[in-house]
Amino acid sequence: MTQLFADDGTVTPVTVVEAGPCTVMQLRTQDSDGYDAIQIGFEDVRDKVSNKPQVEAAKKIGTAPKRFLREQRLSAPAEVEVGQSLTVELFEEGALVDVVGTTKGRGFAGTIKRHGFSRGPKTHGSMNYRRPGSIGCSAYPGRVFKGKRMSGHYGAKRKTVKNLEVIRVDAARNLLLIKGSVPGYNGSFVQIQTARTGVVKKG
Repeated sequence: MTQLFADDGTVTPVTVVEAGPCTVMQLRTQDSDGYDAIQIGFEDVRDKVSNKPQVEAAKKIGTAPKRFLREQRLSAPAEVEVGQSLTVELFEEGALVDVVGTTKGRGFAGTIKRHGFSRGPKTHGSMNYRRPGSIGCSAYPGRVFKGKRMSGHYGAKRKTVKNLEVIRVDAARNLLLIKGSVPGYNGSFVQIQTARTGVVKKG
């Protein structure tokens, strides 16, 4: 992430995302597959790294196999061709996008880190400093309800952040500057798609 300064001194936090170039690897249509979709690939890899079906499929369209392949459903037939390159010029400044990624994996975490619980007192012999406290009820129902917020595996889940604004499009370097933060660590893979709801966040 970084910051952009406007002429009036306003600061906007942005995430820099390398969005392309992506290659159209396959098209799905209503006639052949029963639905309309486009499969795109990002980041070339050596044949040795990819599996044979992907290598052969890439050779048919005259490109290298890709590290990431994603299929995106469409509401209408795609207006592109197999093998065509898609760049950041598809996006416009001020447009709203949804960013899909995998959140940072934080391993096994306690209730304070995982759910934002408050800690207990540090002094006077307190035995409840970072413990979750009582988790059950009395004699009835005599069990712990499902979904109780407790310690456990935190992060490493698919997350969609909706309605983020595209602040700047750098076509020369294939970069998108998106307002706010996106899921994942630095250098992780994310999927950017047109916002479905199109509701601007306030604040």
